[in-house]
Amino acid sequence: MKLRKLGRSGLEVSPLAFGGNVFGWTADEATSMRLLDRFVDEGFNFIDTADMYSRWAPGNEGGESETVIGNWLKKSGKRDKVVIATKLGMEMGPDKKGLSPAYIRRAVEDSLKRLQIDHIDLYQSHTDDAATPLADTLGTYDELIKAGKIRVIGASNYSAERFEEALSVSENNNLPRYESMQPNYNLYDRADFEAKLQDVCVRNDVSVISYFSLASGFLTGKYRSDADLAGKSRAGMVKKYLNDRGYRILDALDKVAKETSSTPARAAIAWLMAQPGITAPIASATSLAQLEELFAAIRLQLDAAQLDQLDAASR
Repeated sequence: MKLRKLGRSGLEVSPLAFGGNVFGWTADEATSMRLLDRFVDEGFNFIDTADMYSRWAPGNEGGESETVIGNWLKKSGKRDKVVIATKLGMEMGPDKKGLSPAYIRRAVEDSLKRLQIDHIDLYQSHTDDAATPLADTLGTYDELIKAGKIRVIGASNYSAERFEEALSVSENNNLPRYESMQPNYNLYDRADFEAKLQDVCVRNDVSVISYFSLASGFLTGKYRSDADLAGKSRAGMVKKYLNDRGYRILDALDKVAKETSSTPARAAIAWLMAQPGITAPIASATSLAQLEELFAAIRLQLDAAQLDQLDAASR
């Protein structure tokens, strides 16, 4: 497995990150542990989660994913084989959100406890907090790095302007900088990232770790009508893709998949990995078969004509 540098940091990550949003939601703990074992056995090392996963699921309150990962780390003894990335800032309950110094100090301890580790490799601001000065947030991260509780910081869901401002604050105040950016980016959802944020990341050597890499499963081709969504946990997230543009993208994926003897999912991730700035797409799996699909996607390389075909269909 050829690892990739994460920004300008000393961290090196595999070209695929396992999305931990499914742990404790659509994958129970036993299944999650099997998936994590298989992921690491294949040579991958990058695991992404967040403190609020999966607060949206009935009966959950947040922290479920981190707890599952923590139990797996303790049981497997594989802490030294993985890069653990988690996030904070989205609401975890009353007065439990944002990026204020006091809340960051509280949130990091909660995540460390659930993950059962002494430091977090990549700690990410899950969303911007306009009410807190960037210097205050970055200064607190500096404290945590010096205390050995986190190694590197990243961001997610920032506008291009705000992210560039954060990088400037880091540089001008000798503070740690965000080494990664997590945007919603895939073959369907392109406009927000490509408009400005992609250029900011490329110019500043910031690694891009795209989430919803398969558009909540739509780009696998398994959801092609309302009937396909009936009773599915992701129905509400996928329905917006069932339109003329979505079907045009699926048609192009079908053609490329046939040409390469692969699948739409593999072709979608292969397209993503060929885009400027992308270091490691995040993708989740709830079965070993789905995980093997992701492994195959990383090995697939599309030629220029195939990339152009997908680009044109999704533009």
